[in-house]
Amino acid sequence: MNVSLTPELEKLVKMKVESGLYNSASEVIREALRLLKSRDDLNEGQINALKSDIQKGISSLDDQKGVEMTENLFNAIKKSGRQKLNEGKNQR
Repeated sequence: MNVSLTPELEKLVKMKVESGLYNSASEVIREALRLLKSRDDLNEGQINALKSDIQKGISSLDDQKGVEMTENLFNAIKKSGRQKLNEGKNQR
């Protein structure tokens, strides 16, 4: 298999080999592909979890367990989400 890389990516591969962390360009590419697969698997897991949460919400509505979305409730949810977002930023 032949792969064409942009000059920038080719330079990156060469730098990785020259650093001594990899013995060949093939090793660098294999590691990159393993990382790509890992990221894809993580994304798939997150999507499946989201789909599951959506289905739970739909089932809740089907079971008449829904809550009316008022402006006050909407604002409370936004405030809570913003607080969690800021807490996550502060932990980095």
